Amino acid sequence: MTRKRPTPSAGLLGLLGATADVMKVPEQAKTILPVAQLQPGVGQPRRAFDEASLAALAQSIRAEGVLQPLLVRPVGESYEIVAGERRWRAAQLAGLSEVPVLVRELDDRQARVAALVENLQRENLNVIDEVDGKLALVALALGLEPEGARTRLIRLLAEERGEEHATLDEVFAPLGESWASFAKNKLRVLRWPAELVEALRQGLPLTLGAVIASAPAEHHAALITLAQGGASRSELRAQVGQLTASTKVAPSRAALAVRHLGNRRFMEKLSPEDQRAVEKWLARMPAVLLGGSE
Repeated sequence: MTRKRPTPSAGLLGLLGATADVMKVPEQAKTILPVAQLQPGVGQPRRAFDEASLAALAQSIRAEGVLQPLLVRPVGESYEIVAGERRWRAAQLAGLSEVPVLVRELDDRQARVAALVENLQRENLNVIDEVDGKLALVALALGLEPEGARTRLIRLLAEERGEEHATLDEVFAPLGESWASFAKNKLRVLRWPAELVEALRQGLPLTLGAVIASAPAEHHAALITLAQGGASRSELRAQVGQLTASTKVAPSRAALAVRHLGNRRFMEKLSPEDQRAVEKWLARMPAVLLGGSE
């Protein structure tokens, strides 16, 4: 029985095009709203906001104002932020009482796509939020749940090119990365230990995370601390090499004895004195080793 594949969403591709148009803001389309009248969007892919980065953005806003308006949609008596929550937070830190916005009538799906695309095009998104966001776009495009999207991406790497491949090409076109590169190089982070995933969420670079992931799990905490303290990739690699070498278990004396006793050439090369010593030692061997306990 042939498995029926999900139908790629042509509607999503249309939404991606519409989102690009929405982000092109003519000066006359902007308006001003009080920061208190805005609320974070439920579809926000960014879950971690670095305090130092926010403080730097707030300083820039004090000097120059909010240069790019927030994209919002009306929800009841207030407005939901579709794109620009980070600017909204920084504006409040800067002491602003109002911000420039672009108001659009968007349904939940349109708002979700717009939020994902706008955030994924920004360089300061941590790798975990990036992976989750791109998986969410893949899921929307292929009509799957995020976990199913992860599995499907891996399988598509090995399949002949078809409609789903073309759909993903278009979905990833504005993101600066191919879906194949994403599937090969970044999806794996979701299978890394929780401690390492949390460090990545806090801003640890993927290149350093990959080095730490190659080390025994019991050393991850110490390596994460080194990386967060400024250790370079080469320094981490050297540390991992030392840890790996120190954790190699030398063969036990019993294992060495078994190896030598089972080696006929080794036994034949023993001097008569050494052979007598071995025979004397074997005579004292516990009965359990001779099958006496069976």
